[in-house]
Amino acid sequence: MNISILLSLALVSPLFVLAACPDYAQFAKELHEPFSSGSYNLSYMRPAPECRTFVSQSVEDTIARMQSVIRDPDLYRLFQNAYPNTLDTAIKWKGYANGTDEELTFVITGDINAMWLRDSANQMQSYLPLLNASSSPDSLASLYRGVINLQARYLLTSPFCNSFQPPVESGISPSTNGAASQDSVYPPYNSHSVFECKYELDSLAAFLEVSSDYYTATKDISFFAKYSWIDAIATVLDVAEAMKTPTYAANGSVLPSPYSFTRQTTRASETLENNGLGNPTQNGTGLIRSAFRPSDDSTIYQLFIPANMMFSSHLSATSKIMALLNTTHSSSLATRMETIANNLGTAIESHGVITHPKYGRIYAYEIDGYGGETVMDDANIPSLLSAPLLGYAPASSQIYQNTRALLLSADNPYFMRGPVLSAIGGPHIGPGYAWPMASIVRIMTSSDEKEIVEELGAILGSTDGFGLVHESVNSWDGSDWTRQWFSWANGLFGQMVLDLEGRMPQVLNISFQRGQRVGGY
Repeated sequence: MNISILLSLALVSPLFVLAACPDYAQFAKELHEPFSSGSYNLSYMRPAPECRTFVSQSVEDTIARMQSVIRDPDLYRLFQNAYPNTLDTAIKWKGYANGTDEELTFVITGDINAMWLRDSANQMQSYLPLLNASSSPDSLASLYRGVINLQARYLLTSPFCNSFQPPVESGISPSTNGAASQDSVYPPYNSHSVFECKYELDSLAAFLEVSSDYYTATKDISFFAKYSWIDAIATVLDVAEAMKTPTYAANGSVLPSPYSFTRQTTRASETLENNGLGNPTQNGTGLIRSAFRPSDDSTIYQLFIPANMMFSSHLSATSKIMALLNTTHSSSLATRMETIANNLGTAIESHGVITHPKYGRIYAYEIDGYGGETVMDDANIPSLLSAPLLGYAPASSQIYQNTRALLLSADNPYFMRGPVLSAIGGPHIGPGYAWPMASIVRIMTSSDEKEIVEELGAILGSTDGFGLVHESVNSWDGSDWTRQWFSWANGLFGQMVLDLEGRMPQVLNISFQRGQRVGGY
């Protein structure tokens, strides 16, 4: 529909305009004018203002300001499209819990109409540089509070699950997940509130992350004493402790597992071995099991190191919040949180560090406690490459640098190489497909200007003219990519650009035009 017609109808009926707005899943498959003035001729991919799902003036002001900071017109267009993508398209519903003033925010991941704990926490993190204390319902702070409150509800309802349906208050009908129709999951779940129930340790860590991000930016300690946050934290701790359960008891008998999952599928990564138990795990390591990775693929060995890193780091941060609350159980919970976080750090360094014949001491991706180990990385965060972003290990750490050298080489079985994009991928899409998200993480964990410029140029050339960050791209064919609407990756790109403005602004003053030299590189 013509934008001028939409604007005139908006004066009569805002509800009509919302109904008339195009489905972004289809909108994002087509190129739209005005195109950028650079050689990549990138499409303008923001929906019309009246069709955006949430408007933040601070975000709009940042987008406008960055036009004079980013020299390259194509790089600016990619930032302009990508950074606001979650606000423009993915705030599916925002409101209040029935009969209360408890804010709720339902954030979809993009082209899948469900709310992942991990994705929604990271989608909010994109706007962390602009977050400040505010009671306004139109603020980023309100969005954050709504996400935290809704995640707490989800965790109290189904703490082993990773992806959820709209809250009943929204009036939005639950989505059907056809892949889940043949699931056998313990503990059982209700499909009216849960979209998918893959137990992923990083989902629990995501709740800690978004909580700690909100407090760090706002210092709004009173919020955490309201509603269900304390109870949700206690539930997170209970699940984490339960998932230290090994496969066998000391006498050799098989222990009941707190969680199991099977699915009828043609993909091995969509189900667990041994009738849903997964491969045997020997604990005593102090590490927490994870049945699935942040890619939603099953782990090979359930002692998944990146998620343990993430959980340890953010549990330590949120323990500081808990310690400031003056409630009956907050003090004991704070002590419990800090103890678990410290013990996990010790466990990671004791059991998650292995000696590689070529790279020396590195972090394993997964272990089983029996000596089994997986040496690789996956693009999805948490990853080994992202350890500094998780707040776990400084980029200068020798073990991290050794690990990084392996991950960004052909010795990582999921490091994809090709003329379009060379980056870490993963089994979720499969060999040959590099993930721009991994290139973004590579930039954010690097202080090497040449490396950063090369990666930035590669990302810019990987959008196939759409000016959006795809999930994955064929390293040898830029027209072959997955997911035109993946809000997390887009927001992360914008977050990365703002990070570069602060620590390496000269990179944003470089031309990335095809056929031209890029600065001195």
